[in-house]
Amino acid sequence: MPKIKYKDIKIRKSGLDIINHVNTIIDDYRQQGYNLTLRQVYYQLVSKNIITNSEKSYDNLGYTIGNGRLAGLIDWKAIEDRTRYVRALNHWDNPAEIIQTAAESYNIDLWQKQRYYIETWVEKDALIGIIEQTANRYDVPCFSCRGYGSLSEYWKAAQRFINHNDIGKECIILHLGDHDPSGVDMTRDIRERLAMFGADVDIKRIALNMPQITQYNPPPNPAKKTDKRSAGYIAKYGASSWELDALEPKVLDQLISDNIEKYLDRVAFEQAKIRQEEERQIIMNLAV
Repeated sequence: MPKIKYKDIKIRKSGLDIINHVNTIIDDYRQQGYNLTLRQVYYQLVSKNIITNSEKSYDNLGYTIGNGRLAGLIDWKAIEDRTRYVRALNHWDNPAEIIQTAAESYNIDLWQKQRYYIETWVEKDALIGIIEQTANRYDVPCFSCRGYGSLSEYWKAAQRFINHNDIGKECIILHLGDHDPSGVDMTRDIRERLAMFGADVDIKRIALNMPQITQYNPPPNPAKKTDKRSAGYIAKYGASSWELDALEPKVLDQLISDNIEKYLDRVAFEQAKIRQEEERQIIMNLAV
């Protein structure tokens, strides 16, 4: 993977030590099939007591990683910005190639014969890459709320759930968010807005919850007292808050997998996968 040097930068020993720790984390996560955001790297360093949990530490880490990349010490592809990307048309070298691509992307609804319709919603856009990997494995739609969702997106979501209600499906949202005044309240907001639009859907907050905080001990942050919901939150949970980013990707993967499996008819799911693969092969044969 590309470690490309663009500048001669003199980095102090303390900075080189941080870069070595960052590369260890990158290698560990890459073996699990994940790339990371800067914030996820930050929380891994905090949880290992390598740096302190503060805004200054976060800014310093960003500066150190930036210098490490420019100096050719950190892989340019290893840390992602999942909120900014180029949109462009796809291209192919020949007609056969597009048929092969079509076959690989051909999917049927693996939940067609299931009792439930499930979506996975996450508060933060920065985590959608991790959530999506797990959700795609189960053919479950996933959605980044990016904080409190917009009315237009809630309305569109409600129409999806109503359509599935109308064909007899029980609808479920698996919701993941920060454990802070707004993050906890967002679960309520989703429930009330979808109900207002007439959707019958069960909202299950699967993370971040207090039992998980006790189990995984993510680094705490002060609850934001400027948040208008802070008084009620502090009265119930205390003055600390916790970010979803602090959980390791494999933990998030397991949480989502375990909750999807609760509602999955495994036999029907595997039968649907076999049919999907057979129909993909039919398309592939057209490219020969």
